[in-house]
Amino acid sequence: MPDSSISKFFEKSRKERLDTVANFANLSNDDLSVLENDCGGILFEQADKMVENAIGTFSLPLGIATNFRINGKDYLIPMVIEEPSVIAAASKGAKIARIKGGFEVSADESYSIGQIQVLDVDVKSASEQINSSSKEILELANSKSNTLSKMNKGAKDVYCKELDTPSGKMLIVELLIDVGDAMGANVTNTMCESVAPLIEQITGGRVLLRILSNYSTRRMVKAKAVFEKESVGGEQVVDNVILAYEFADNDVYRAVTHNKGIMNGTIAVANAVGQDSRAIEAAANAYAASSGMYRSLSKWSKDENGNLVGILEIPLSVGIVGGIANVHPIAKICTKILGVSSAKELACVMTATGLAQNYSAIRALATEGIQKGHMRLHARNLASAAGANSEQIDEIVKKMIRDNNISLNKAKELLERS
Repeated sequence: MPDSSISKFFEKSRKERLDTVANFANLSNDDLSVLENDCGGILFEQADKMVENAIGTFSLPLGIATNFRINGKDYLIPMVIEEPSVIAAASKGAKIARIKGGFEVSADESYSIGQIQVLDVDVKSASEQINSSSKEILELANSKSNTLSKMNKGAKDVYCKELDTPSGKMLIVELLIDVGDAMGANVTNTMCESVAPLIEQITGGRVLLRILSNYSTRRMVKAKAVFEKESVGGEQVVDNVILAYEFADNDVYRAVTHNKGIMNGTIAVANAVGQDSRAIEAAANAYAASSGMYRSLSKWSKDENGNLVGILEIPLSVGIVGGIANVHPIAKICTKILGVSSAKELACVMTATGLAQNYSAIRALATEGIQKGHMRLHARNLASAAGANSEQIDEIVKKMIRDNNISLNKAKELLERS
């Protein structure tokens, strides 16, 4: 079985890193050529087909997080993010979790929720009519996707809810759709639009909106890991991490930053494999506020042996078929590096990465502070911004760290002296 615990991966040259990843994921020479191409994976001609009014492309760094063991399987995790320290932190968190077996993650089936807004009806009576016609509605919805129907997936249930708004009462008809390994937005929207005329006919009302909900509460993912007490830093550090979590869980200002750290991990993987990061973050933030107060997405405690235990549960709608994931060359290769065979497996990997990142961030905050490690990595960006070339950067970084002054002005000063 491939081993994701790679010693000093960060010290290897680019070629050595690529060779390591290629051997781990059985990448082809064509795959390596795409990764080695510094255009970011797509040419303008491709970008022009993806969005309107295209004028160019925009690249972000693609890195690899190591040490991950999830449900007994090793992964190298591709991450696309511009922020320094995130990939290193995720790798460090995974390394500590690995001591106790890694991450245990479970995911719901891939159910998407579609919503049809019905106006100008008696909600109670219309709901009864919808419920009695649910079989007909489901049959019509499923007729719009032969692929899902052949896989015994597709629309599975219809239910109703009442909203009391300033404009009056509304009936919301919801479709529950098993979308398999797709994110499911297109098929969900298609089914909602297809059944809208039938729902108008059944209820005598007027349908307005017909669209999926990105609040994917029927696609929950739960990750858990045990972090050995001694490796965390001892009993006092474990207790401090828990106190830091309790701060986040009870103060919205802290919770937002705490959850942003979780998303640093989860969204960096989403970016790498072509997922809808805006939908993922919107759903996670809604879930963080589901109790009526915006709180920590993760939970931290200790077990009977004093080890630190982290749990992260989030709604997560992802796919490995359809969408940009099957169009963008880099996204396709990153999915190949991950080696995931289902949307559920991808969701498990992304949630584990979020938990690993959260561990490293909250431990750093509870000990030395976040800036020490972050600013050391940020020093390279500052040296580059000051105008240093590739041969000068390492020396300037060493001197900034030596002088305990990591700033753009210091980088410029050192560059002028060199």
